[in-house]
Parts: sequence; C-alpha cells; structure tokens
Amino acid sequence: MKTAKTKPPLLKYYFLTFASLSFLILFFLFSNQRRHSPTSFLTTTAATTHSSSASEVDLKIRPGYTSYDAYIQRQLNKTLNPKLRKIWMTRDWDRKIHVFSNFFRELQLQNLLSNSSKSLCIGARVGQEVEALKRVGVSDSVGIDLVPSPPLVLKGDFHNQPFDNETFDFEFSNVFDHALYPRKFVGEIERTLKPDGVCVLHLALSTRADKYSANDLYSVKPLIHLFQRSRLVRVRKVDGFGLDTEVIFRKKKTTQRSRFHF
Repeated sequence: MKTAKTKPPLLKYYFLTFASLSFLILFFLFSNQRRHSPTSFLTTTAATTHSSSASEVDLKIRPGYTSYDAYIQRQLNKTLNPKLRKIWMTRDWDRKIHVFSNFFRELQLQNLLSNSSKSLCIGARVGQEVEALKRVGVSDSVGIDLVPSPPLVLKGDFHNQPFDNETFDFEFSNVFDHALYPRKFVGEIERTLKPDGVCVLHLALSTRADKYSANDLYSVKPLIHLFQRSRLVRVRKVDGFGLDTEVIFRKKKTTQRSRFHF
C-alpha cells in the first residue's frame, strides 16, 4: 500500500524532468539553427563588411579559365601578338608617350608624383608609360609585364610582384581588368608601396574592356573595399585609350603602434 502511493509521484517527477529537458534541447537547437542560418549570416555580414555585397555585384570575374596556366596563356596571346607589338612599338609609341606624359605632369603639379619618386608601371607591355615617366623627370622608373621589354620593362606577374615590401613611392596601372585575382592584384600594390605612397589606376567603367580582360568592374566601390590599407584620394573622368576613369589611392602611413602590433 505504501509502495503504491509513492509510485505515481515518482513517475510524475520523471515525466516532468524529461519534458523539461526535451524542451530545453529543442529550444537550443532552434536558436542555434537561427544563429547560423544563411539569412542570419548574410545579414550580419552585410552589416559589418562595408558594403561587401555591393562590391561583389560591381566586380565580376569572367568565367572560362580552367587553370591559372590557361589564364596566363590567354594573356600571353595578346602580349606576344606580333601585329600588336609592332603597333605598340611604332604607330602607338609616340602617341601614347605624349598622353601618358600629360597625365603624369598633372600628378606632379598636384604633388602626387615627384622627380624623386621611385615608380612602377604594372602591366606595362613595351613600356610607353615608363618612358613617359622618364621624360617628365621621374628617372627611377620601371615596368613589369609577363613578357619583358628591356630596358624599360622587367618580367613579372602582377599577382606576385618580384619586389620587396615598401619599394615604391608611386605605382601606375591601366590593366586592372586583366587581373584574374583582383584582391591579390591590389594586395601586391599595397605590399610594395611605401607608406604614404600613391597608386593611380586607369579603368573602364562606362564601357566593357577587351576580350582578354579577366574581370568587369562597374563602379569604384569594389576598389575602395579592396584597398584596405589605403585611402581614396580622388576619382575623375579621363580619356585614356578606351579607359574612362582615374582612381587614386594613397597608402596609409604606418604608425609606431601598428608597426609592432601582432
């Protein structure tokens, strides 16, 4: 009789305990699922990554490259094209040097470039922009390209520049659209620029670039996102051989505190 009276309370206690634990487990699983759901993740990311979604929309990598070697070979198809090289070295030579010289003189007047600036031209082909820098007085200038053109252009891949950190005061390029990995392209510029160094890019925003381009850029927002160690100086319209926009960045000065921060 005594035992019969004690069983129901024990069963009731076990049942309530089991029900409470089940409720807590379900609540935890539901909360955890919401915390890691794609919608929640995207919302958090959008709030903390400085318009990363807009950057992705405005910068598209062109499909079709099965490997990095395939990408390099396609770029070489343009650079080694004998007809193009003949045009670059003859008909285009003086014309392009004249236009580039005018661009660089303007930068000198605005204190963005000086005769003492150690300068690099990225994707320089046969070196018209390098020659232009030398003609306006920036004597310590060199270019890099997949195919060297001595003495103005050294062999080099802009995804992996063959230079030490903080080498240059000034870097110029009009081949951003040929970068298969834009983040690496920009990262190498910021790596090899000295603090307070200047980077000038000429881009095609209003028109699509040529068939050898590896990406399409639709605004400057992705560049602002990519240049994480630099500040935007200015954006303006230009007329530069099919390129319509000039964007200038200046690398931020390294402070003593950040220099030893790990």
